[in-house]
Amino acid sequence: MGFTIGGSRGTKEFRTGARRRGRVPECTVVAEYTGLWGWDAVPGARAAGPARDCSCGDAGCPAPGAHPLPCAPLVPAGATLDEATEAWADYPGASVLLPVGRTFDLIDVAEEAGRRALVRLERMGLPLGPVTVTPDGRAQFFVAPGAAAGLPQLLYRMGWDDAGLDLRALGAGSHLTAPPSDHAGLGPVGWLRPPTLDTAGRPPQARLLLGTLAYICHRFQR
Repeated sequence: MGFTIGGSRGTKEFRTGARRRGRVPECTVVAEYTGLWGWDAVPGARAAGPARDCSCGDAGCPAPGAHPLPCAPLVPAGATLDEATEAWADYPGASVLLPVGRTFDLIDVAEEAGRRALVRLERMGLPLGPVTVTPDGRAQFFVAPGAAAGLPQLLYRMGWDDAGLDLRALGAGSHLTAPPSDHAGLGPVGWLRPPTLDTAGRPPQARLLLGTLAYICHRFQR
């Protein structure tokens, strides 16, 4: 995967400079996701004010600040900073959303369960991809595409299908609010485990993580 900020910056220089400047423009964040990590991105709605009114303009929006903007362009994997800037020019201040189901699916659990499971998974030496944490208390584990479709069968095989777990998988048709964008007017999304060049394009199979995630979720429900 190539990453070109203005055609000259390397990965280390870009990331260090981004931290030094403080708030990073959305187009620069988009260029990191598309150019460095190889993910598609799309401009998303924002929610603001006490009423969390959605920037899409729909007073009855069912998901304020948590969906793509109408007719917003997809910025494809591999896009450079110039391409991301051009695509984002008509959507200043838009949140950055990543389409799920293309290069990754997500396993979504309660934040505390996710934090504890992550520690255990790291100690076990299991392969891990990126993990986000949302302002509404969820942890989302990146896994290989197909997890959402296969989750019921996997839970059945592991004996967790009737446990009523607070665990779900998100696949095609869903969108992830990418750090550090605001999610639904509640605050920014962050990384529990940030992406790396080794993990961004090759997230683990869901079956490798599911047993531990299901067990921890079950403990939290008791």
